[in-house]
Amino acid sequence: MTDRVIDNPIINSPYRPPSRHFAFDDAGITSHIEEFRRRSEYFVPVPRPRKKLQLELQLTAADIRPNQQVNEIRERVELWRRKRYPNVTPTTRRLLEYWSNPERDNPVLFCQREAAETAIFLAESAVKSGDVWIRNAIDVQNTDHNDGLPRVALKMATGSGKTVVMAMLIAWQTLNKVAAPTDNRFAKRFLVVSPGITIRDRLRVLLPEDPQNYYRERDLVPSDLKGALGQAKIVITNFHTFQLRDTKEGKGLHRTTKELLAGGTIGANPFQETPAQMVNRVCRELGGSAGIVVLNDEAHHCYRGRIEDPEEGAETEAKLTGEDKAEAKDRNQEARVWFTGLRAIQAKLGIKTVFDLSATPFFLAGSGYREGTLFPWAVSDFSLIDAIESGIVKIPRVPVDDDRVSSTVTYSHLWPEIAADLPKKGRGRTEFGADNLPSKLEGALRSLYGSYEKQFQAWAESEAGQRGDPPPVFIVVCSNTTVSKAVFDWIAGREKILGDGTTICLPGKLELFSNVLDERWIPRPPTILVDSHQLESGQSLTADFRKTAAHEIETFKDEYRQRFPGRSIDNVTDEDILREVMNTVGKRGKLGEHVRCVVSVSMLTEGWDANTVTHILGVRAFGTQLLCEQVVGRGLRRRSYAVDENGMFTPEYADVYGVPFQFIPTVAKTRDLNLKPVHRVAAQPDRAHLAITFPVLDGYRVELPDQRLFAQFDEQDRMTLAKHDLPMQTQVSGIVGLPDMHDLEQLRRVRPQTIAFQLARVVLERHVATREDPKPWYFPQLVEIAREWLHQCVVLHDDTFPGLLLISEYAEAAANRIYRAVAYQEGDRHRRIQPVFRSFDHVGSTTAVDFSTTKEVYEADSESCHVNYVVLDGPSGNTWERAVAQALETLPSVSAYVKNDHLGFTIPYTHNGRSRKYLPDFLARLRDPGDGVARTLIVEVSGGHKPPEQTQEKAQTSREMWVPAVNNYGGFGRWSYCEITDPTKAKLDLTGAIAALYQGIGLSAAG
Repeated sequence: MTDRVIDNPIINSPYRPPSRHFAFDDAGITSHIEEFRRRSEYFVPVPRPRKKLQLELQLTAADIRPNQQVNEIRERVELWRRKRYPNVTPTTRRLLEYWSNPERDNPVLFCQREAAETAIFLAESAVKSGDVWIRNAIDVQNTDHNDGLPRVALKMATGSGKTVVMAMLIAWQTLNKVAAPTDNRFAKRFLVVSPGITIRDRLRVLLPEDPQNYYRERDLVPSDLKGALGQAKIVITNFHTFQLRDTKEGKGLHRTTKELLAGGTIGANPFQETPAQMVNRVCRELGGSAGIVVLNDEAHHCYRGRIEDPEEGAETEAKLTGEDKAEAKDRNQEARVWFTGLRAIQAKLGIKTVFDLSATPFFLAGSGYREGTLFPWAVSDFSLIDAIESGIVKIPRVPVDDDRVSSTVTYSHLWPEIAADLPKKGRGRTEFGADNLPSKLEGALRSLYGSYEKQFQAWAESEAGQRGDPPPVFIVVCSNTTVSKAVFDWIAGREKILGDGTTICLPGKLELFSNVLDERWIPRPPTILVDSHQLESGQSLTADFRKTAAHEIETFKDEYRQRFPGRSIDNVTDEDILREVMNTVGKRGKLGEHVRCVVSVSMLTEGWDANTVTHILGVRAFGTQLLCEQVVGRGLRRRSYAVDENGMFTPEYADVYGVPFQFIPTVAKTRDLNLKPVHRVAAQPDRAHLAITFPVLDGYRVELPDQRLFAQFDEQDRMTLAKHDLPMQTQVSGIVGLPDMHDLEQLRRVRPQTIAFQLARVVLERHVATREDPKPWYFPQLVEIAREWLHQCVVLHDDTFPGLLLISEYAEAAANRIYRAVAYQEGDRHRRIQPVFRSFDHVGSTTAVDFSTTKEVYEADSESCHVNYVVLDGPSGNTWERAVAQALETLPSVSAYVKNDHLGFTIPYTHNGRSRKYLPDFLARLRDPGDGVARTLIVEVSGGHKPPEQTQEKAQTSREMWVPAVNNYGGFGRWSYCEITDPTKAKLDLTGAIAALYQGIGLSAAG
């Protein structure tokens, strides 16, 4: 294996589509890099050996098959993305461009964008783009496997951010439904279903009203649309609520009594809910009867099995034995509850779409399908190996060699070495304890702990450790409760009764994990034991622990009050507290921040999202790739999302023993990268008097005098058509048969008169006419002007042609240039530009600012700015912006200012044929000189780190369109625009612009 060690497995950017991958051969993964994206693939499921102890997962090229459906859909989505998302609603386009903006402070991972984009493409664009086959194929799969439930599966590696994708899908659906209430493709009612309480509680970040909601934390919604998001109705539940409960009449009755009383009843059991009553209970808060959208988290728990008609080579419950049979029976029962619950909801309320999200959307053993078979309705895939190569997750490192004389690597193949010496599940009472651990298990614990000690020491000496960030975490996954309790006692310490009847506390064997010090229990134990029996029994916490963690407990109780208004805090049990400790491991300021070691039976709860896990020990059998990935997945979440000088994440590692996980063997060390501090930037309630309001425009309209028009074209009205935006020819080819060449010949043949006619129509409808006054008499004149513009101003490069101007984005850009050049005969009154306000929420305010950033910040003067910080753009902050902020604070005529960041203030303009939104740097409100007129100055800081392109269009549109339009309207006071090109003259330039605004001259004059 040594010749296959890969020093740095991260070869792709986390924010762009993967473009490279490591190749596999018949011996497994290699260090050879292929210069293209890895296809979506699966490893062929094979029947498990009857005498299974552990499956050797050495994956080779011979085991790999392509996921044909996913790959074909991925290609169509890539083409759609390159074309800038045609055939979507304006709201959807706004979100897609917002998420993909490369200048975002809080960028969205590509895998998150791709999953959301795929769902959006299927819903809005696939049919219109000629890809109706995709919808047909998914419908067939859902008919065959899901009783017609409209399911779509999005496969994403653990730690790649499925919850972010759910938030993106909720925002997309809700905002479209608010914008177009009659559009049946969208909904604003959502049912989010999880496999358990842990994930259910974690998913509250999907609620817009939650203080830590992802829409704000991850900046998923533009500030001006956040209000509309509040119309979403979201119910988050665990699938267990789909179980039919006893009715009021049935509560308290013994099962035998109910059977006796219901014996002669025909139809429904009177002592149990009907499916419709269950739906009313679960979905009561959603209200209404229109269809809803369902999001299944960890959706591999939800399927309709083939127990009666198993797939060839598949195993059913009847074929399995022992623990395998019991586990399969429990899984299948849970899957039936989940699946039939959704069917009941579909029957009563209607379901528009079920979005399944899972890292492992595979059928499990005993389902009637071959174990590890991918759900056929999967439409996207970002696999674990993709996530590793993009640096999105930690890299699991496994033992690859040791100096023991053996054909196997001991701590990689641990279970076969120790299984015979450990008690079996269901064995009953046993004397097995901490003193009975097999030597190889103890050796594994000590060996892995030695690595942990070094990691802990590095953390303690680091900047993160010094400022109190949580420590690294070591987890142990055991086969049953007897083994987990013995391992826990060995690691953390235990009580021992001596011969004379006295009890002493023995320390644990691993110092950093011991819960005992000086023969006394530590008030805040660094090691916790987690298993279903303990959580269900509600184990009491010690008085010392309660006293030491009093602040954190009170914090949790405050959160509990917010989450469940009206409930008594007395309902918070020890079990609730213990669950909170587990769920907050690795989270600063929470109950579990001090935990260093977690010992669990079976797997830790799915959704357990600690990002501080650095070491994992498996003390159980692993018979499938699925199980390996789920266990290792508990340690995959990254701690730092800071990029290096190349824009890439640097490797983080999780050392894994006892899990035969062989994706990427590596011995490279983690490169320390300081975690950037996070600042919350928000409007301050005590500074409300410094609030600044502004209009929100969608565009501009020209009021023209009823005289003859003519045009004066100059350099700024020129438009170049080139192939850098659009191909002129595309070659297509199948696996067999003749190739073909596609082109745009139909547009090439369009006559110039037709083009002029269409451009004139756009100018008239978008910029001249109104609903009340269509002004048709201007159309012939605009046709002549458009023909003249085509002749004078259109520049053709390479094989382009004028017919391209009929493409909507090009046509809009051309229309903007044409109407900007329209003039009148000398002596006529000037045209008047008027604003076109956004149809909803057309007034913005600094009050809405509330976001987090890792950029450099300047603390704003509390007497000058409604918002607490000025965010400085650029990798090391922007000294120009700092200088302007300081100048604005010192000018006596400025009563308030704000940096235009997450403010929602934009100036519509056009660049390279596309409509864009320009965000100037500052707004400054001037002091009232006594005339009662509000005056606001727009300040742009040019130069510094900013690229020169687009600057002319932005400034020109601001001066010639936005400012005159708003001033002509008159409802927002007087406005002007100032561009700072030299920070050493900032105060001088601002003073001149402010004086002109007070005097009503220059830009501040109405036009």
